[in-house]
Parts: sequence; C-alpha cells; structure tokens
Amino acid sequence: MREEENKRTSPKKSKVKSFFKKRWAFPAVYIASAAIILTGVLWYQNSASETDKYKYDADMPTKPIDEPAEPVAKEFENFAWPVVDEESFITQKEFYNNTASKEKQAESLVFYNNQYQPNTGIDLKMEDDSEFKVVAALSGTVTKVAEDSLLGNTIEIDHENGIKTYYQSVKDFQVEVGDEVKKGQPLATAGKSKLNQDASVHVHFEVRKDNVAVNPIDYFGKPLSALQSDDTSGATSAADSEVEESSSADEEMPTDNSLENRINSNQDEDAEGTTDPNA
Repeated sequence: MREEENKRTSPKKSKVKSFFKKRWAFPAVYIASAAIILTGVLWYQNSASETDKYKYDADMPTKPIDEPAEPVAKEFENFAWPVVDEESFITQKEFYNNTASKEKQAESLVFYNNQYQPNTGIDLKMEDDSEFKVVAALSGTVTKVAEDSLLGNTIEIDHENGIKTYYQSVKDFQVEVGDEVKKGQPLATAGKSKLNQDASVHVHFEVRKDNVAVNPIDYFGKPLSALQSDDTSGATSAADSEVEESSSADEEMPTDNSLENRINSNQDEDAEGTTDPNA
C-alpha cells in the first residue's frame, strides 16, 4: 500500500520541486504576493475614505464651541428708535427741515431766552408725561456723559466714520465714558430740560454725521451704511444752526405771521449760521 501511495504522490512532488528549482520561481512568487497585499491595502484605504466622506460616527464625542459668534458688522446694523416701543410715544417737536412747509418749520423752532433756533433732532415723550427708559439706537462707544441744566444732561455715542448719536434731557445715567453699548441697551431715564420746557418729560435725540445734524426719521430702520453713503455736505452744521434773537428781553414772543416772515427772510438770504445750544 505504501509503495503505491508513494508512486501516486511522487509525480506531484517532483513537479513542485522542479518549479522551485527554476531561478525566476521565488521572485515571481514574491512579486505576486506583494501585488496581492498592496491591492488589498489600497482597496481598504479607498473604501474607508469614501465612508468618512459621506458618513460620520454618531458615537464620536463632540467638543462644544465656546467661542462667541462674530458680531454683525456695524455698518449693516439698522438705526432704531431711542425708546423701547416707538408706538407708545409721540413726537413733541420734529426736526427742522429747510424744505418743509412754513407751518412745519415754525413748529420745529425752539424758543428759549428770547431766541429762536431750528430743532436739530426730535423730541419724544409719553402722552401722560410719564418717565421712560432711553435706549441706544445703535451699537457704539460712549464718548460723553455730562450733566447740563439747559439741555437736561447729555449722552454721546460714537459709531465711527464721523457718525454719532446724542441723547439729551435725560437723568439717572446707566453708562459711563468708554463703555461699549449694544443697540437697545438702556442708557438713562427721560427727564426735563430748560431748553424745551413745553415738552415736560422727554428725550431729545439727534443723529449727526461729521457734526452735521440729519433728520433721524429718515434713517430709522435703515443700516448705518445708508447714512455713511449719503452726502450731507449741503446740510446745516449742528454748530452753525440759525438762532433768531429779539432786540429786547422784554419783547413779546412773535406771532405766527412774524415767524413765517423770519423763515421766508432766512430762506431768501440763505443765512443759516449761529450757535445751537444742542451742539
């Protein structure tokens, strides 16, 4: 039996031995093996990268991001009213507009100490004369907090590029010079001023570009960039707004007709230029 088995297997063994006796046998086996292994590695890497491209491990722990989000650029922040709810307020005195009707111009004049001057902002108040919070109309840096009996105290906020907002006739300051404030942040409480006693409890709000007063109504709801791009060079400077002075401290307040005559005279002469106590 054993001899028969040896006879049967011996031809196979001889073939294998004869194969490996050839010089190119081992290099060929080595190269083939390396090619198979390399192909397997490349296939695994490609399949893994495709998986990572479209899927992720749901069990993988995530690290929370503690860094604050980038703030919206100031130039795209919209002007807001300097009060919490503008629908609850009335405009006691509007901005003096050179192109408005004579009646509107007369209503926008401020009379104090026998002097008439254009109103370089808007005066807001509650119908019941109650106090209210005054808030920042735009984010910026507080550059002035001053007590002033005539104007009723003033807060100045710088919004860069020559644009500033002013909050006058206020009390109970809640900010200091150097503070960075956000839009809608409380600044103070509305108060009274000697300059506009008729308004009782109110806030006088101004918007200026390069010290030129502009009508705040024109910019509420618009971005800061809108005012930056507007040409205000032809407007009246807040430091040069006109004041009409009577010849005597005992002179009576002019009638509506005399006011209109003064306005007409001013328009004809294009003379717009004395000091504004609001500046």
